[in-house]
Amino acid sequence: MRLHDLKPAPGSRRPRKRVGRGDAAGQGSYAGKGIKGQKVRTGDNIPPHFRGMSFRANRAPKYRGWDFRGPVYPIEYAEVNVRALNRFEPNTVVTPELLREVGLVKSDLPVKVLGDGTLDRPLVVQAHRFSAAARAKIEAAGGRAEELGLNRKREQAGS
Repeated sequence: MRLHDLKPAPGSRRPRKRVGRGDAAGQGSYAGKGIKGQKVRTGDNIPPHFRGMSFRANRAPKYRGWDFRGPVYPIEYAEVNVRALNRFEPNTVVTPELLREVGLVKSDLPVKVLGDGTLDRPLVVQAHRFSAAARAKIEAAGGRAEELGLNRKREQAGS
């Protein structure tokens, strides 16, 4: 059996309804659209909240996590735990680029340092975000946690 031998199950695919092909075909004359009016015309494009719903769509509750531009997506981070930072020499400046070079981070996502494990050497860690536990462990080891700003498109747009 090859890919070209595969066929859909019988009855699972219905043929397209061909409208406006004569009255005997069942959808002739007005093609099921009635007589005249805006909704009969090609490109009928009336928004749902204008269709006699007494603005029901407008009165619907607002979605959590949405604003007037659509859904607000949470920022995804590449996560690195504090225990993984022990591979660096003491007093090293650990940047997201360095984390990518050594293979701790595989993507171009912003980096967040999490507090799992222990850190036994002072490091200067630069990342986009730190958990409270990670920040405390880095500073307890005699290092510094420097937060880099996020370059978000929404923030650039002034909103």
